[in-house]
Order: sequence, then C-alpha cells, then structure tokens
Amino acid sequence: MYNKNIKRKKEERIVKRIREYGIIIGNLAPGPLNKITDVEGVLVGHATKNTRDHKTGVTVIMPCQDNPFLRKLVAAAYVHNGFGKSQGLIQVEELGTLETPIALTNTLNIGKVHDALVDLMLERCRKEGAEITSINPVVGECNDSVLNKICDRVVGLEEVRAALEDATSDFEEGAAGAGCGTVCYGLKGGIGSSSRRFQIGEETYTLGAMVQSNFGSTENLMVGGLAVGKEIARLTEPTALDRGSVMTIIATDLPVSDRQLKRILKRAGVGLSRTGSYMGHGSGDIMIGFTTANRIPEQAEKELLSVRILKESALETAFMAAAEATEEAVLNSLAMAKTTTGHKGNVVHSLTDLWLSKERI
Repeated sequence: MYNKNIKRKKEERIVKRIREYGIIIGNLAPGPLNKITDVEGVLVGHATKNTRDHKTGVTVIMPCQDNPFLRKLVAAAYVHNGFGKSQGLIQVEELGTLETPIALTNTLNIGKVHDALVDLMLERCRKEGAEITSINPVVGECNDSVLNKICDRVVGLEEVRAALEDATSDFEEGAAGAGCGTVCYGLKGGIGSSSRRFQIGEETYTLGAMVQSNFGSTENLMVGGLAVGKEIARLTEPTALDRGSVMTIIATDLPVSDRQLKRILKRAGVGLSRTGSYMGHGSGDIMIGFTTANRIPEQAEKELLSVRILKESALETAFMAAAEATEEAVLNSLAMAKTTTGHKGNVVHSLTDLWLSKERI
C-alpha cells in the first residue's frame, strides 16, 4: 500500500464523479442524482470516524421514510462469495422481506451496529405504539484494517443514530461512513452509487446501486472498458489478490417478488466483473436488495394479500440496469475518494491522483 515514486502536489485535487471525466457506463440513462436515492423514499446517511488511527464509520440505507417494521419491503440477498460476516441475511432469504434500515460498517463492529439498530427500532416502534418481540437488523461489513485501527471498535449506538439523522438523498461518496477506510483495487475505495431509469411497458421504473468497495487486484482494474490496472500497478504498491469484500445494495421500485429480485441481484456481479473483479477466495461479495413496491403490513387484516409482479421476460432491462449501475457505483467510489494516510502511516493513493487526472508519472 505504500507509495513508490508518486510526487505529492501541494494543491488538493478536486474529486469528481466518473461521468465528469467523460467516462459513460452502459446504455441506460441514469436518474436525476444518479444515486440509489433516485428510488423514491430511499435515503442514505453516514457517520464517519476520521482520525490519525481511525478511518472507519457506518453508512445506513433507509429503504423508506415510514417505519419498515410496520410495512415491510420485499427483499432478497445473494451471496456470490461468502467470505463475510453479514447479519440478518438468513431471515431475508427465508421470508423475503426487509424490516429495518440496512447498515454497513467494518468487520469487528458488526455486532455493535446490530445492537444499535435493535435499540433504535425499539425506540421508534415504542413511539408509534407498536410492540417488538423480534427484529431482524441487516448489517454488512468490509475489513478496513489497512487504514483503520480496527480492534478499537469505535462504531456503536451514537454513530448509528448520527448516520440515521444524517440520511439524505444527495449523500457523500468516497471516503465517507463505512467507506472511510476501505481499499479497492489497491486504491482508495469507499462508498459509490449510481442509478438507471427505464421503461417496461408504459411505466417508468428506477433501479439504484450503492457499494462499499474494498476488493480487487490492482492489475485487473478496468475503467470504462480500459485495462488501466497494469499502468497503475507500476505507480504504487499493487494489491496482488482479489480480496477484501464488497457490499452491494440494490434498490428499485419494480413490482417484483423476492425470487425475481434475487435474479436481479445476481446481475450486480456482472457490474463488479466489468471493473475487473473475479470474486476471489478472500473477497466477501454480497448483494442485498429491496423494492419499494408491494409493501407487506406487519398486521394484515386478511390472510390473502394482493400484489403486482412483472412477468419473467420483462426483467431483461432490469438485469442490464443492475449491471450498469453497479459498475458505475464502483467507479464512483474510486473517483470520489482521495489519497489517504491512515493507521501505522499506511498510504493508499486515489484513482484521481494516479490515472483520472491524466497526469501519468
């Protein structure tokens, strides 16, 4: 992770999203913000711990602005490679619903963030006159120990509450929240997002992706179809193996079943591969998704619920959208992150410094 021969500039580079460099991913058009929050009702918030020794935090994805426990969202999960410590995915797989915000953090803070979500959901439900005797928080993680003194476990209830209070549509990308200390393709990674808008029949739908990027072998990095990894590997200490993990969150307003949603999630792996990932042994490649259509009430008056779902062949465009939005989300996580010095003086350089700025050394 250490610099070989990069000349540090006195001025700080201005970070820009990947499209601002003229790199356009895919064929479908993005939503207005080109973020996961283009799906109506979805918000994202961060709490960041950024000190000399601590480069970490928590990021929360609020799937709706009302109480998700009282009106659950159809959800699914797909574990492409299971080198990870996520919580809550077993019940999501079994019941096909999401009933809390999704939180992302570092590996050793999974339990503390889970506990915090329990406390905060209990607090919210009490205020709304609802009793909880069981709750299934969904928490994902990446290991940020290259830049973060991870054993201090500095993320807990206070930080999760702050992230929820920070939730907004136009959220920060790069080294923010759970992405503060992550490393992607041997470069500074972080939080990145993108979205796609498309028509099925006469209706317009939105699909958004958000990643916590902490994966990839440097020499395999692809940017907009260009094999730039070998060039970048000559400028900095490369990461040899595809390891470290990536959490991918997919949100949509498509009327789909949890089984159909899982089919869509699998196509996020196509987006990861387009950036150069082969989902190596040491990488936890986990996809979690939900739709804001077809809400499921906790206390339904009738035993039968009526839902709308797409026919299978109508999912074709959604597959493309998931692949494109995930690829662009990864590239935005790289483009928006700055060169960072962290725990033990470890330095991880940014894609902007090494390649996007066009100043090759």
